[in-house]
Amino acid sequence: MRTTPLVLGVLVSGRGSNLQAILDAIEGGRCPARVAVVVSDQAEARALNRARAAGVKAVHLDPQGHADRASFDDAIARVLAEHGVELACLAGYMRLLSPGFVAAYRGRILNVHPALLPAFAGLHAQRQALAYGVKVSGATVHFVDEGVDTGPIILQAAVPVREDDTEDTLAARILVEEHRLYPEAIRLYAEGRVEIVGRRVRIRSAP
Repeated sequence: MRTTPLVLGVLVSGRGSNLQAILDAIEGGRCPARVAVVVSDQAEARALNRARAAGVKAVHLDPQGHADRASFDDAIARVLAEHGVELACLAGYMRLLSPGFVAAYRGRILNVHPALLPAFAGLHAQRQALAYGVKVSGATVHFVDEGVDTGPIILQAAVPVREDDTEDTLAARILVEEHRLYPEAIRLYAEGRVEIVGRRVRIRSAP
């Protein structure tokens, strides 16, 4: 059992509502972690302001200043290392991670996706769900591997699709579950209760 909070680095590109959910869960004592740094590829990301408001280091790194994806990810890795990050959390981060970054942080990168993976991976998951005509969608927290939303699944929650749903209304209801699941998955990881066994994630009982 660890005696210090799990140190998080959060990668963001947009408004940062999942970042806020993590910060709120930590503040409320529901997640034994602390966010040490928030890194964005977008200078105007609202998530950076959320980080600053919470007293968390906010860093913008410009992809245009790097030769390729690997060198950009190396710069991110240096920032995470400088802040002692143990677990990297993608929260609306809109860039694919390079294989080198994934290898360096294997088993230490989480992502939240607005669908019941493996269905509707990639962009516009809610639009995909509506176009396919599914009756149930949802949210998934998973480990990140070299694929697009293909890593081992930690937690999922189902969200019914209504007849009158639009992409926005479905996204809003799924987001409620994302905000609940993500801090919970981080808590389980911090408590040492998450184990990857092949493609499956086993969650051990609380001691």
